[in-house]
Amino acid sequence: MSERLHSSRTPVFLGISAFYHDSAAAIVRDGQILAAAQEERFSRRKNDDRFPSRAVQSCLQTAGLRIQDVTSVVFHEKPIPKLTRSLETFLTTAPRGFSTFLRTLPNWLSERLDIRKTLRDELPGLPPESEILATSHHQAHAASAFFPSPFDHAAILTIDGVGEWATTTLSTGTPAGITPLLELRFPHSLGLLYSAFTAYCGFRVNSGEYKLMGLAPYGQPIYAQTIRDQLIDLKEDGSFRLNLEFFDFLVGSRMTNDRFHNLFGGPPRLPEDPVLDRHMDLARSVQEVTEEIVIRLARHARDVTGQDNLCLAGGVALNCVANGHILREGIFKQLWIQPAAGDAGAALGAALAAWHEYSSPRQTLPKANTPPHNTLQVKSADGMNGAFLGPEFSDAAIARVLDSHRAVYRQLPEKELLADTANLLAEGHVLGWFQGRMEFGPRALGNRSILADPRSVEMQSKLNLKIKFRESFRPFAPMVKAEHASRFFDLSAPSPYMLLVAPVREELRKPAPNNLTGFARLKFPNSTLPAITHVDYSARVQTVTPESNRLAYALLDAFEQSTGLPMLVNTSFNVRGEPVVGSPDDAYRCLINTKMDGLVIGSFLLKREDQPHASLPASHEPVPD
Repeated sequence: MSERLHSSRTPVFLGISAFYHDSAAAIVRDGQILAAAQEERFSRRKNDDRFPSRAVQSCLQTAGLRIQDVTSVVFHEKPIPKLTRSLETFLTTAPRGFSTFLRTLPNWLSERLDIRKTLRDELPGLPPESEILATSHHQAHAASAFFPSPFDHAAILTIDGVGEWATTTLSTGTPAGITPLLELRFPHSLGLLYSAFTAYCGFRVNSGEYKLMGLAPYGQPIYAQTIRDQLIDLKEDGSFRLNLEFFDFLVGSRMTNDRFHNLFGGPPRLPEDPVLDRHMDLARSVQEVTEEIVIRLARHARDVTGQDNLCLAGGVALNCVANGHILREGIFKQLWIQPAAGDAGAALGAALAAWHEYSSPRQTLPKANTPPHNTLQVKSADGMNGAFLGPEFSDAAIARVLDSHRAVYRQLPEKELLADTANLLAEGHVLGWFQGRMEFGPRALGNRSILADPRSVEMQSKLNLKIKFRESFRPFAPMVKAEHASRFFDLSAPSPYMLLVAPVREELRKPAPNNLTGFARLKFPNSTLPAITHVDYSARVQTVTPESNRLAYALLDAFEQSTGLPMLVNTSFNVRGEPVVGSPDDAYRCLINTKMDGLVIGSFLLKREDQPHASLPASHEPVPD
């Protein structure tokens, strides 16, 4: 990224992630993150990998800009090194990978190789003088982790499947910028190892890894030593080499091969097949090995950099169980994880990396960057504005959508709206909650959420099977007032982005009978808060303050006044196979097509039983999950 701007215009950087999975766009100006959004939220195609044209338009509109205002477009990876890696991989494994190479070559020749032409073609109206730049993939991840963080100095770990060549990098961040120190290279990848087990257990790669993480507590780590002995040569510093004799991702469309399948007792699970104890044990085993590697990498990062703070990004940074392990080990004094840690966040990182290079020496990234018109989020302790970086909708715009569906609703003053919502939740109702700016990243953080009472014994099953239409074993997260989090969880740090798993406090637990194993444990209420307590007595916690999300905090306050509990179940506002809702129309359709009890959208309260529709056609074709 050596080109530099020569323009009298205020520099506006448009970051782009595309053509692999989770395409996204982001806009940075004067060091402020003005907007960021994933293409899937607009196209309604989960994990959409196509050029994020709708996300670009949304970000421009949210930022109050036009495409003519963009001075630099920054792509999230360097195509030539990535093509070189593909060619070298093919030549190393030829002729076995020939069919895979032929299948991917047209995409390289059509859109990826000449990325400058592709971006200009996809962005009509972009001024000729606007530059087309590219970062390396892990440079983008590192920038997304450090520049928005609350730290002036930090170690930076990025861990994912693969970028161009790097799969894991260690850098230092200072006011002068980011300095790369060490890297692991393809094909030796922790992300690919975890994805191999994801695929083997019957879940989709690049979207099902969180399912494997949720499945892990049901099993025992009986295969962990086999993984260490047969699949990976792990060093004390966290570096490792995969035994490629067990994997097929270099030469074919499968992640694993027959030797892998024989080692672990049979062929891969098909998505429609039942989940067996063996799959639970495999999930637990690879999760344990993953945590071991991450802890070793974190300790080595501390030794090499001498820093007190750690920033994390890359897809593996979404493994909130491993993140919680880092925190509990006390390796670093403070930990900050990019909430859009996967490839969507690389669009933001690309824009931030280019902004830093243009504005070198580094300016101090503003940490309180909420646009004046946004009344829901007041300020943020970091530069991410709580990850509320997408579009928002006025009451007038919402009303137009509801009226187009002949929806039945009440419009209420805020105080009455919050009280009625809290009372409905306390009565056991499940409500969609659509407020303010859309979140950037995979987590619903209180603006595009489904909410429920965490005290309910039946709630986990109800949410999974009747509303989310997903696997019964999937856990749910608590959204809790930050000042009360320590009453319920052994958590020593804020967790505003729901990226830390913490143990539920001992005094709240209910020991399960010893004869319960596997999914039978689902039927036992293992704490006084059974809807948010996973089978291993853990929870993926989101802490909320009045500053991070004023309205969500006010709802928690209203629920506390009604029940004495400053906590709610918070899960993403979507169903299986769909992205999180992005628009009022998406929200209303989700209400009608599920057994959700109601919807709170802007200042409007709707009950499903009052609506004129039995169902509504989906606005997209669901993607297999």
